[in-house]
Amino acid sequence: MATRLAAGDVAPAFTLPTADGGSVSLADYRGRHVIVYFYPKAMTSGCTTEACDFRDSLASLVGSGYDVVGISPDPVEALAEFAGKEHLTFPLASDTSTAMLEAWGAYGEKVKDGRTVMGVIRSTVVVGPDGLVELAQYDVKADGHVAALRAELGLA
Repeated sequence: MATRLAAGDVAPAFTLPTADGGSVSLADYRGRHVIVYFYPKAMTSGCTTEACDFRDSLASLVGSGYDVVGISPDPVEALAEFAGKEHLTFPLASDTSTAMLEAWGAYGEKVKDGRTVMGVIRSTVVVGPDGLVELAQYDVKADGHVAALRAELGLA
């Protein structure tokens, strides 16, 4: 079982390549809140639902002081296609090694179709301006997750 983050933990640093050919680091968000969400695979139904929900809520999230970063083990080429197809304007980062996913507790054993497999655990971690975890949610459902997160953050 992956070690999961909890409120008060220092969020592990990362720098990852992004769909737009650049890179994103946790340090880029120092002084702001950032929602880091982890999803298994671009262009699958659940991941598309979740990404589009974040896209549709992005203006109000940013207006409330929350940036969004999506991370998956997909290669940047797949993320670029996903971002273009779904008009995603927040960073999508690639962790093909899964080292960052593991450090954040978002990669490990999970049950899929009744079998235990290794893979991405759909998760969301909110990091505060000081780099500390404010909220960590694991095994979230794609459908309705953003609305529930907004309510938990008092943004509903």
